[in-house]
Amino acid sequence: MKTIKIPVLITLFVLGLAGCSKSQEAKMSIVKKDMDNKITKTEEEWQKELTDEEYYVLREKGTERAFTGDLWDNKKHGDYYCAACNLKLFSSETKFKSGTGWPSFYEPINSDNVAVLRDMSYGMVREEVVCSRCEGHLGHVFNDGPEPTGLRYCINSVSLDFEESKK
Repeated sequence: MKTIKIPVLITLFVLGLAGCSKSQEAKMSIVKKDMDNKITKTEEEWQKELTDEEYYVLREKGTERAFTGDLWDNKKHGDYYCAACNLKLFSSETKFKSGTGWPSFYEPINSDNVAVLRDMSYGMVREEVVCSRCEGHLGHVFNDGPEPTGLRYCINSVSLDFEESKK
């Protein structure tokens, strides 16, 4: 019998996720270093706490229309938090004008605060960005951003709350 090494098993598992339905994927746990801060609620609880638009984007993986969110052109200094669980995600220091109509950042404040998942919806392969604490859908990450990372975290305004720095 042939032995399969762990990296191969992980790859097979990840590839197997592509066959899961959206509801199955949403129920899967995100692996994270600090599981003590994990927030899990029923969809009914989320619906009561979030606005209709927040629920559509954060829980149903929707997307707000480009250039309609209140933060896409925000030029104030401060930090961006998950609108569902208030986890600090991005800083204005890493925000840049991408021309896409959504807030764009070249890196999160802490890589442990976001998770990147494979998104194969709509016949495309993309990298979905979710909040590590509540698994809320934030947007997608692309490799066409500025230095130093070359990444563009394209995030829905409705997924974020902004707190201006007190200078």
